[in-house]
Amino acid sequence: MDPKRPNVVLILADDMGYSDINCYGGEIDTHNLDKLAKNGIRFTQFYNTARCSPSRASLLTGLHPHQTGIGILVDDDRPEGYAGDLGKNCVTIAELLKKNGYRTYMSGKWHMSTSTSTVSDTWPNQRGFEHFYGTICGAGSYFYPSTLTQDNVIIDEEAKEGDFYYTDAISANAVKYINQHNKNTSEQPFFLYVAYTAPHWPLHAREKDIAKYKGKFNEGWDNLRQERLNRMMDMNIIDKEWELSSRDSTVSPWEQVKNKEWELKRMEVYAAQIDSMDQGIGRIISALEKNGQLQNTLIIFLSDNGGCEEPIGTLMTKWLINEGSGREFTRSGEEVRFGNKKKIMPGPENTYQSYGVAWANLSNCPFRKYKHWTHEGGIATPFIIHWPEIIKAKGELRHQQAQLTDVMATIVDITDSQYPEEYNGNKILPLEGTSLVPIFENIDNGKGMLFFEHEGNAAVREGKWKLVRDYPGDWELYNMDIDRTELHNLIDKFPERAKSMIKAYEEWAKRCGVIPREKILEMYKQKYKSVQKK
Repeated sequence: MDPKRPNVVLILADDMGYSDINCYGGEIDTHNLDKLAKNGIRFTQFYNTARCSPSRASLLTGLHPHQTGIGILVDDDRPEGYAGDLGKNCVTIAELLKKNGYRTYMSGKWHMSTSTSTVSDTWPNQRGFEHFYGTICGAGSYFYPSTLTQDNVIIDEEAKEGDFYYTDAISANAVKYINQHNKNTSEQPFFLYVAYTAPHWPLHAREKDIAKYKGKFNEGWDNLRQERLNRMMDMNIIDKEWELSSRDSTVSPWEQVKNKEWELKRMEVYAAQIDSMDQGIGRIISALEKNGQLQNTLIIFLSDNGGCEEPIGTLMTKWLINEGSGREFTRSGEEVRFGNKKKIMPGPENTYQSYGVAWANLSNCPFRKYKHWTHEGGIATPFIIHWPEIIKAKGELRHQQAQLTDVMATIVDITDSQYPEEYNGNKILPLEGTSLVPIFENIDNGKGMLFFEHEGNAAVREGKWKLVRDYPGDWELYNMDIDRTELHNLIDKFPERAKSMIKAYEEWAKRCGVIPREKILEMYKQKYKSVQKK
């Protein structure tokens, strides 16, 4: 391997499904991501952890999210539940690389701190990033985001200046960091974490980007799912023997759908959000190229969970406003119209909607389920790696299994960094991941069993077998070699196989601090009762 240590650019999409981007079978124009895939490698069986904050915690630390204190989201549920903050028993990629001679930058969404308005020791600057531009909270307006921050200073009012759009701002600041680094410290390698909020709700996009997708989805979700399946089979991303999962049982056939114009507009805006992100990624690639950094920069792209079916209804609206991420008024003082209301077309700043179950079903094609679940629709992500100086493969697929914890392990490997046993006087948990470097050459990396848990939904992957549970339902068992769409439950046929995997899961859950869902729900119940009494 080249002795010159590489730069690392880690790019994360938010709530984007497995097959949305073009190089994974989707209809959306993502020619910059496609270019990375064409000149690099794509993984077909890479997994996240089904939800935004836990995925981010796992990605940046190389641990399972429960070990970091972020087992669900960023609510402080102690002492019975998770802390909701990154713990001191882990180090981030930024902390690790900074100690090993790297400059460290971040642009985008943080969402790993219970404190969103007051600086805490779990903000980006305090967790290894020398410079940070982005939002501390998890979601919000693309035109007027809440908790917009420069390093440790809230700069919400910046969004009122000029033609602000958050996705563009994330890209612009990433480019700025690359240019400044090259000007000031070009001999020193850098780590840049670019965490987009696209395409997480609300459905906000520029009109020019939305217009590009007018008519693109007119065939409806049924035909589009079949067409995606066919393209993915032609690309060898999925096996030709696998069946397409059924349309979600809550969704009508496309020909029976009323309000088609509104439904189509939802998907058009969603597509525009991804398109805008891809445009920004193109500007980042150009900046690397202009500064002579592209060849020896490892670029990784993935999504934090599968497509999101969450509706924006009355309860969600109240929570968003109370939590502070949902702006009640636009920059000009106009009232924001919250909710998936069919008489209101999504896209502008004065709306706040999501794209719903049917389109999420398309995003996660050909798989079942969505964000939150550990079936493939919730945890399967596109995963692109581009590193011209080392990875000579062009446009190849890698079918080996891997997960978020492996990213830190890979970065430790390729940067010749020393992973610490202690950091700032705190004992650090051992890495859970395995380096992906052998897979670059299409060699197995010795990865063992993969484990997942979120809100009681759980899974174990061992070779061709996957054990999975939709909480509080029973365990299911699938042979992923012949049925990755999880349609034929084999648990009754192979009870001993299931039993051994359940035992392995229980041992992992205990070791990694997974709190049983029953205990979490009881805690929430008691909290609710105490609030009601006040």
